[in-house]
Amino acid sequence: MAKKLRTRKHKVVLNRSAGGDAGIAFMLIILGAFMFLPMVYVVMQSLKPLDELFMFPPRFYVMNPTFQNFKDLFTLMNTSMVPFSRYIFNTVFTSVAGTTGNLFFSSLAAYALAKIKFPGGKFMFTTVRTSLMFHSTVTGITSFIIMSTFRMVDTYWAIIIPAFCTSLGLYLMKQFMETNVSDAVLESARLDGASEIKTFWVIAMPMVKPAWLTLIIYSFQGLWNAGASIYIHSEQLKSFNYAINQIVAGGIRRSGASAASTVIMMLVPILVFVITQSNIIETMGSSGMKD
Repeated sequence: MAKKLRTRKHKVVLNRSAGGDAGIAFMLIILGAFMFLPMVYVVMQSLKPLDELFMFPPRFYVMNPTFQNFKDLFTLMNTSMVPFSRYIFNTVFTSVAGTTGNLFFSSLAAYALAKIKFPGGKFMFTTVRTSLMFHSTVTGITSFIIMSTFRMVDTYWAIIIPAFCTSLGLYLMKQFMETNVSDAVLESARLDGASEIKTFWVIAMPMVKPAWLTLIIYSFQGLWNAGASIYIHSEQLKSFNYAINQIVAGGIRRSGASAASTVIMMLVPILVFVITQSNIIETMGSSGMKD
């Protein structure tokens, strides 16, 4: 006897069995828990006293949880020669400013390359795509010469300006705009008298919301986790991550404080992702359009 298929609005819909749905859900739960384990382990490490941190063989769980590691970390922060609030301000300021500039300039450039035909556009995008093969270490000397020429060394600009023009951000936005922004919609907006800037901001940007939310996460995480920089020499301008690493680099007695600092550095990028991930999933599912 043929299996009866469920119908929806008089259309035949192929459905998995209840057992298949349960199996897929179980597999996703297992995979999700497996990917969540590293974060759980980091938190467990931060709650372990020193004798458990150096236990062999190491244990995943904590037997005698304590917040002493966090207390030690904050005590070390208070002994810093520069107020720790200064390090936090430096990191927050450069992360927000660099991410905002990266989103703005990458989106503008991507819109021009994807939706405006002009001589040399394909060559420019090929150059951007080729630059993805080069690590920042390779271009370090050239970048330092440029920063020194424009007298940006030992200033916030040395961190913020390079973040404005990342090849990956431009590539991501361009590819997404090319696929998800309808030429017909843009042409209709132009025929209605909208300027190119208004067309970009009101029409194109909402249609590529998944791309710029992803770019925000990637850019912010990279800037937040940035450590020591060859462009920054003044202690007053150094990052929170650099200050934490300097504090906990005092030997094995500071291993507990080091574990606590890892949790603190991890919290902000995770919080940014949690805030934006629902929007990414929602817009990914509804971003397709037909001409």
